[in-house]
Amino acid sequence: MSYGGHGGGGRGGDRGDRPERGDREGGHGGAGGQRRPFFRRKKTCPFSGAGAPKIDYKDVKLLQRFISERGKIVPSRITAVSTKKQRLLANAIKRARFMALLPYVVE
Repeated sequence: MSYGGHGGGGRGGDRGDRPERGDREGGHGGAGGQRRPFFRRKKTCPFSGAGAPKIDYKDVKLLQRFISERGKIVPSRITAVSTKKQRLLANAIKRARFMALLPYVVE
């Protein structure tokens, strides 16, 4: 009874029943034509630059853009807020919650 290595049966094996990666049908790319890689636009912080709004706990309309429908603070990788501004934003949201301007949980 062998538990490791390249044994004959059970899991693993040589995967002879699977097609090679190159001959999949309906896949992306391949011999048909060159596909360009997906272009992702560079995210910029909405609180940086000229004319950017100031982070203020009394500005409930602005803060609600960065809260999910469940009432959670949306992470900066989704909203593209810089690290420094994300900290200020989180503190403003927490302060607004404490002052009862924003809910802690939305049901």
